[in-house]
Amino acid sequence: MSASTPAVPTPGGLTDAEAARRLTADGPNTLARDARRSLPALIVEVLREPMFLLLLTCGAIYLVLGDLREAMTLLVCVVLVLAISVVQAHRTERAVAALRDMTSPRALVVRGGLARRIAGSEVVRGDLVLLHEGDRVPADGVLHRAESMAVDESLLTGESVPVDKRPTSGGDESQARVFAGSLVVKGHGLAEIHATGAGSEIGKIGAALADLKPAVSRVQREIHRLVRLFGGLGAACCVVVLLVEGLARGAWLSGLLAGITLAMSLVPEEFPLVLTVFLALGAWRMSRRNVLIRRIPALENLGAATTLCVDKTGTLTENRMTLLELRAGPASWRADAGESLPGPLYELVEAAALASQREAFDPMDAACRRFVREHLPERAEQHDRWQLAREYPLTPELLAVAQAWRIDAGAAVIAAKGAPEAVMALCRLDAAATASLREAAAAMTASGQRVLGVARAEFVGEPRARQSDYEFRWVGLLGLHDPPRAEVPAALAECRRAGLRVVMITGDAPGTARAIAEHVGMSADGLVTGSELAALTDEAMTARLRGVEVCARVMPAQKLRIVRALQASGEVVAMTGDGVNDAPALKAAQIGVAMGGRGTDVAREAAAIVLTRDDFTDLVASVAEGRRIFDNLQKALGFIVAVHVPIAGIALVPMFFGLPMLFHPIHVVFLELVIDPACSVVFEAEPAEPDIMRRPPRPTGAALLDRRTLLLCLAQGATVLAVCLGGLWYVHFHLGRSLAAALGVMFTSLVLGNLGLILVHRSATQPLLRTSGPPTARCGGSCSARWPCCWPSSPSRRSGACFTSR
Repeated sequence: MSASTPAVPTPGGLTDAEAARRLTADGPNTLARDARRSLPALIVEVLREPMFLLLLTCGAIYLVLGDLREAMTLLVCVVLVLAISVVQAHRTERAVAALRDMTSPRALVVRGGLARRIAGSEVVRGDLVLLHEGDRVPADGVLHRAESMAVDESLLTGESVPVDKRPTSGGDESQARVFAGSLVVKGHGLAEIHATGAGSEIGKIGAALADLKPAVSRVQREIHRLVRLFGGLGAACCVVVLLVEGLARGAWLSGLLAGITLAMSLVPEEFPLVLTVFLALGAWRMSRRNVLIRRIPALENLGAATTLCVDKTGTLTENRMTLLELRAGPASWRADAGESLPGPLYELVEAAALASQREAFDPMDAACRRFVREHLPERAEQHDRWQLAREYPLTPELLAVAQAWRIDAGAAVIAAKGAPEAVMALCRLDAAATASLREAAAAMTASGQRVLGVARAEFVGEPRARQSDYEFRWVGLLGLHDPPRAEVPAALAECRRAGLRVVMITGDAPGTARAIAEHVGMSADGLVTGSELAALTDEAMTARLRGVEVCARVMPAQKLRIVRALQASGEVVAMTGDGVNDAPALKAAQIGVAMGGRGTDVAREAAAIVLTRDDFTDLVASVAEGRRIFDNLQKALGFIVAVHVPIAGIALVPMFFGLPMLFHPIHVVFLELVIDPACSVVFEAEPAEPDIMRRPPRPTGAALLDRRTLLLCLAQGATVLAVCLGGLWYVHFHLGRSLAAALGVMFTSLVLGNLGLILVHRSATQPLLRTSGPPTARCGGSCSARWPCCWPSSPSRRSGACFTSR
């Protein structure tokens, strides 16, 4: 990396051309991570698999026996199987690497005068980076601006206490420096990047970005158990065949060859490969549909999800905040009335803008700032000259934010906005005024608006320690409109058909939440508020949330209790979140889902899945994809079990009937050329079943291959074995043809039978292949609202005809 001091950027940041030049010169802003395996390394790893070790052993035996042609033929086939396995491994690794790149940290930079979100790896020296609460600092830099900013630098220093940051003053840069990998836990600021990648402090001390090895998932444990079971069975059969052939006939080498052939027919080396390929390529397919999988085992839980807990703003709605209605005393205005803004409302919109951040990150702040620029441009220019003296963030105790501004040497003003009841408390209004304003706010929320109260105060001297220390004066109410997404009602209907319960969790007022819920087709009959949940014990909360579809005025910290309460009632929970305080809930949920557009880096790191469009329909589509992957995984594993039965049977039959070896290792290798592509290509790409979102969720404890399915697969394999041996008997013993001709018929029958098994297992629409659970039973509305027929909005619940699959 170049060690030269970066040129001071223009106020609008670097140009795209200059940023591209520096990225080329310095390289990407990344640290050393685990290198992708080279081709020789992949080949060595594949050759270490038990199947290939057995094949190489067979080749050595053929050489000892002097059968050079058989040995060379076997070697050629081994090379073909090896090539297929290496290509599959490379394809899987490439998909995982692409996912890792897509889920890397992001940065909000100023380039060409515009703020834009880019990958953290594209940050260069001289970039101006906007940092907000919850962001991970992408590279080392110096702050030009900072408001109430504190940074967690424990990754570098080991000290968990956040460090206060402020811009350079008096030549001391110690408190102005921010470092790559540190986390903004409070406030916001603007930093100029001075060092990236290996040149940053974290790069100098050799910190690694490689992900920690994830814990083994339940499905992985089940696959490993099946491999050990069949592997042990193969080894035992190999020893038995060797001893029988050696002791009874003295043919130790041919016995060893027969035993190895039998072991090869029983070792299900495809199991781990199939699991890896299905999960990795499934995650890659989902990334093309705006769903990024940060932890691939999360795909296992998607198909079992029973409850989706979602935000309202930006998930069910479009996250396009606009000011719809203003009320200040007797004066009022609505955007859809086509009237100009009355003068008495100027102070209201000015105060709302002053209570919003200049570099608006929140949609409400952006809407207030934009409204003033459009309707009162002279006032907006005047505000730009004022100096921000202090910022008061929202707290659980006071749901309001405020900003104090220095107008000149003596005069100063502070503006606050937030929940109407919180701002009323700041203004110390009497009971009559409070009741009147509550009534006005309720009328606005009934139409689905997000209503904020606005207050203002003047002061002299230094800013006060708390918002409550000011003498605030009530200014008025403003209503913001965020239209619901047009596609959400259809997606919710699909969730109901799929047995998925959807719970809206929002910080909005109950009236706003109720209006939006009714608009998109959710029931607000059992609406619960955050204050009500705060007064409940954990057991009482579990009972209270049964049947609830809307939670309003919920603080982010309460999401964790909601997740645990739902899990206590047996739900598999998918929880969406975007803020710092959402991280505990995202970690606790079986499926943590971060919002990629408006979400913080903390939320993204805590979540297993990231929605790049913050769209509810993408979450529903990801559940369907999770079900498809699990379905196809079951099909592939069932096929593997079925196809190994005739192979093992044909390898075992000669020992009991005194026949020569019917199956040689070369035959097993040839069949692998059919089995491997069928598993990793045909079944992996199999489309979803038509009814995949009309079934109840898969029980969390459901086995990949339960006893019923396993017996069915064994029966299918036994049928193919019977056909193959029947063909052998008919041609050789009945028609009197040579054994070679009979073996040709048998082997052809086996290949055709395996192709038939592929066709049988490709479709799970047959009742015998269904493993989704016991038959339908009447629940009478007593299943804790887990199934759609028992939800308050369900017509069958109202009519009393409640059926469900359990």
